[in-house]
Amino acid sequence: MAEVNVNLPGGGYAIYIEPGGLDLLGERISRLNLGDRALVVTDAVVADLYGERALAALRRAGVRAGLAVIPPGEESKSLAAAEGLYTQAIEGGLDRRSPIIAVGGGVVGDLAGFVAATYLRGVPFIQVPTTLLAQVDSSVGGKVAVNHPAGKNLIGAFYQPRLVVADVAVLATLPARELASGLAEVVKYGVIADAAFFAWLGANSEAILARDAGVLGEIVRRSCEIKAAVVEQDEKESHLRMILNFGHTIGHAVEAATGFARYTHGEGVAIGMYGAALLASLLGRCGRETVENVAALLGRFGLPTAARGCRAEDLTAYLARDKKSIGGVVNWVLPDGIGRVTICGDVPDEAVRQVLAAITG
Repeated sequence: MAEVNVNLPGGGYAIYIEPGGLDLLGERISRLNLGDRALVVTDAVVADLYGERALAALRRAGVRAGLAVIPPGEESKSLAAAEGLYTQAIEGGLDRRSPIIAVGGGVVGDLAGFVAATYLRGVPFIQVPTTLLAQVDSSVGGKVAVNHPAGKNLIGAFYQPRLVVADVAVLATLPARELASGLAEVVKYGVIADAAFFAWLGANSEAILARDAGVLGEIVRRSCEIKAAVVEQDEKESHLRMILNFGHTIGHAVEAATGFARYTHGEGVAIGMYGAALLASLLGRCGRETVENVAALLGRFGLPTAARGCRAEDLTAYLARDKKSIGGVVNWVLPDGIGRVTICGDVPDEAVRQVLAAITG
């Protein structure tokens, strides 16, 4: 078992990374001295696999939990879905000590966290991520949100979980495409903060794709350490935390332009990372070798580097709505090399157009 702690002024929390962690959920929660009622939020796929195990773990700890099941997919991150969860929380008698527990991937965690942040002006929130992407990224750091037709994650809050339980054993049931989607965020950590980790990912790619439990545990641990270190310095994304959005500026635009249906989040981020590396190279911030190294590692994990079927002008419209934009200026996260990135707000429009033309078609 590995434990990573996130230390914040408003109260820190632990991330437990261990096989079988799902069955220890009730035991972990009981140490937090919360209420004896809870609402478990999951999607239909995860409910069939792990819903009863989560409820049983809670029952063993004396927690009576309702189960709210949403349809899988990005479409469930909506205000309408949130309203349905509010209703279940009210009908279940949840008070301000009652936790809302997300058991699932990033969509489940974002939606459940948004509801936890706003129900009764805030109730305890627990993350039990069941995808690699959620274990290494979205379950840590306290970003919760729902989507708007105009863009992804435009309605949300910073709301930290009280606890994260990452059971790496559940990754055995993850579809190959979803595993690859999570690996995009893992590659991101190497590019933004740890060249040695980036190299390690390449050297261990076969074991990673074979889902070696020890290797996956190491991936989750190191990714969480990197993210925790950034979040501790800049919880609410005033500046430094923006580096965690490397690849997301173009990635979110790709997702939105294709109706959140063609590409997974990780695939969008992979395209965005490659595009950001191209942009950095075009601007002379990094060498061509950095672009090639990013492309090679993404390719090894079966991730795309081009948004086929997208038009550059469609992506441009969504870039203007990027959450990192200030005064209409997009703050780009661009690599200076593997392991180092810079936040740039003075990127020429023509350079962006060239990159978008290169990754679409």
